[in-house]
Amino acid sequence: MDNLAQMNCVRPRSGEPPLAEEEIIELHPQVPDWETVDRESIQQLERVFKFQNFVEALHFTNEVGELAEAEDHHPALLTEWGKVTVTWWTHAVGGLHLNDFIAAAKTDELYG
Repeated sequence: MDNLAQMNCVRPRSGEPPLAEEEIIELHPQVPDWETVDRESIQQLERVFKFQNFVEALHFTNEVGELAEAEDHHPALLTEWGKVTVTWWTHAVGGLHLNDFIAAAKTDELYG
């Protein structure tokens, strides 16, 4: 399996389904700190990142925003005092796509 953090997001093909459970299980070890959550029957990857204060949290939010623009793949971001919740999923497939795992791995690198 390729290193997800070294890959780039690609536009999903028309009609492409979300990842199968087996594919999710195979990819998850590369982003072990991320939780798979189900919201309104849509699987998503989510992680809470901790910081010392709001300024650090906001700085990280902006870094994730720059990553999202570079990859043309955009997460939900919740910035609070001392933490940022990042949630990745792919609207076009109605769930998880390889792009979400790539973006999660790149987000981990930003935090690391």
